[in-house]
Amino acid sequence: MNHKNTNTSTKWMPKLCIGLALAASTTVPAFAQGTTKSATTAQQRTEAHFRTVRAQPPELWAFLKDMPKGGDLHSHLSGAIYAESMIGWAVEDGLCVDTKTLAVVKPPCDATPGLVTAKDAQADGVLYRRTIDAWSMRNAQTSGLSGHDQFFDTFGKFGGANRNRNGDMLAEVAARASAGNVSYLELMLTPGGSEVGKVAAKAGWNDDFAKMRAAMLENGMPEAVKAAAEELARANARKAELLRCGTPQASPGCAVTVRYLYQVLRGLPKEIVFAQMLAGFELTNRGGADSQVVGLNLVMPEDALVPMRDFSLHMRLLDYLHSVYPKVQVTLHAGELAPGLVPPEGLRFHIRESIERGHATRIGHGVDVLQEDDAVGLLKRMARDKIMVEICLTSNTGILGVSGTQHPLSAYLKYGVPTALATDDEGVSRSEMTHEYVRAVQEQNISYRQLKTMARNSLQYAFVEGGALWKDVERVQPVADCVSNRPAVTKANARCEKYLEQSPKARLQWQLEDALAKFERKF
Repeated sequence: MNHKNTNTSTKWMPKLCIGLALAASTTVPAFAQGTTKSATTAQQRTEAHFRTVRAQPPELWAFLKDMPKGGDLHSHLSGAIYAESMIGWAVEDGLCVDTKTLAVVKPPCDATPGLVTAKDAQADGVLYRRTIDAWSMRNAQTSGLSGHDQFFDTFGKFGGANRNRNGDMLAEVAARASAGNVSYLELMLTPGGSEVGKVAAKAGWNDDFAKMRAAMLENGMPEAVKAAAEELARANARKAELLRCGTPQASPGCAVTVRYLYQVLRGLPKEIVFAQMLAGFELTNRGGADSQVVGLNLVMPEDALVPMRDFSLHMRLLDYLHSVYPKVQVTLHAGELAPGLVPPEGLRFHIRESIERGHATRIGHGVDVLQEDDAVGLLKRMARDKIMVEICLTSNTGILGVSGTQHPLSAYLKYGVPTALATDDEGVSRSEMTHEYVRAVQEQNISYRQLKTMARNSLQYAFVEGGALWKDVERVQPVADCVSNRPAVTKANARCEKYLEQSPKARLQWQLEDALAKFERKF
């Protein structure tokens, strides 16, 4: 989703998604060709069991919870947190709750009528449940608002409760990912947001993008980028502390690999949007363990005034910055729209322009793809160029009211566009990755082999550093260094082991194959 909230360390009212052609999902891995017959029948037995439980929701849930799922490439950190956690943090921090608006506010709590301490709100059963409903999509149908408005309004209510809590949020999200057999996260947030805003104020806007970049670099951008990296380092340290990483009591969440996407708040004034883009490019370009930023994205409601009005301007800004930092990877929210939400003209070009001018190699949501000009041509291009789509089913249902046969997932699969399932804002949406997999089966009629392909795609198209294990993920053909190796069957030979040592991405993919093989042996 896109986000909101003036706290730029989170997302401004912010939001893994699916991938590959149906035919590709039936391919036997190249490294498995010639393996024992039992290795092949393990998948067949798993598929047979899947068919017996797909119409039994509780059993389907248990099956999919245990299934290794790879990565979640589309997750806004602040929106990934459940309201119950944030209420607890508000209690710890001595904050207040407005009993009328249900927004968290700073103390003193007795200075204004209607304010109560967060502790009192937590202890009052009625107020507690009303607060959870106001801070999430729980019982959204009784809110009196559309799903779209209920969702985006939550961020303005709970924003103060998660301020300076990035480390706590990381710990919660990593622990939940591990419990759902998700091994990799790309999380969106905006570290150093206030410092970057000051740079924008000093430099101002300039229609000459090169001069504007130079002015920002001369007016504090390097220092702002350093502050952002330090903020992430503190959050990582806090996460490690809470999960007891590196100790005998380490939480399983410590094993989840985490990388970051710098989220740009596209609803802000254009000089701040450019400054945040520049910060994201600079942070990603510098690399290193101190930041772990691997790309950037634009967030906030795509249908809002500024994102709609300035959409093409934002793509021009990205086009310029890409020319300066050609190795920085970009994924963009695009097509998170539906007929009636915006005028018809707004549905016709966002996805195409995000690819052609914004240099996006992944698209978040892509719900209105069939309303785009030359939609079939666009789908064929996305398939040819391997532009992956992050499919967020729960989010698309809750915010846009798009689900079932109205969702374009079947079209993406039909044309061979790579896709992967994602959570978007699992806390606000009251979801998590297993729920997304269940929805894919129940609402989109996705098969076990397709789910397996989607899990593989989530790592193949991740921005985590290093070369991929797959030369051709659609045909499940490994790179030359590992072509004769079989995860979960034999130990990697020296050549493949060296390749895996040098590539975090390939290691994650090898581990996924190992986990999938072990999962299938249960059946």
